[in-house]
Amino acid sequence: MEKLSEKDKGLIRDSWESLGKNKVPHGIVMFTRLFELDPALLTLFSYSTNCGVAPECLSSPEFLEHVTKVMLVIDAAVSHLDDLHTLEEFLLNLGRKHQAVGVKTQSFAVVGESLLYMLQSSLGPAYTTPLRQAWLNMYSIVVSAMTRGWAKNGEHKSN
Repeated sequence: MEKLSEKDKGLIRDSWESLGKNKVPHGIVMFTRLFELDPALLTLFSYSTNCGVAPECLSSPEFLEHVTKVMLVIDAAVSHLDDLHTLEEFLLNLGRKHQAVGVKTQSFAVVGESLLYMLQSSLGPAYTTPLRQAWLNMYSIVVSAMTRGWAKNGEHKSN
């Protein structure tokens, strides 16, 4: 698993310090953007409420629970910047779960764009090019592990 530079770690930690305290509203910004970029992803969320349109989906308790889980994964990654490898098994399993529910690996890139959008929207002028690159570096490490888990799960299903 790749490692981040000390500069990247500092940028990520500093930017997450305020955002991590109020995860759900920031997660809603991220998922609103995700569904703007790829409305077809709404079909992956089949809850008791109609998730055919983003506002209804985003306000359902089940979806808010999913938003919370996603934000906790980001929080875990930020908390383990010095030892991201300790999250390897967790991230592989997360990739397997996403493969099992029909998520395509191409969607990971759209989630990354949505994460960057949320950061830019929430941080305003504090969102700089080096900060954007630091988050991209971390996200690529996380997605790399998830993609390996996704691929392993796909191999088991095709056997």
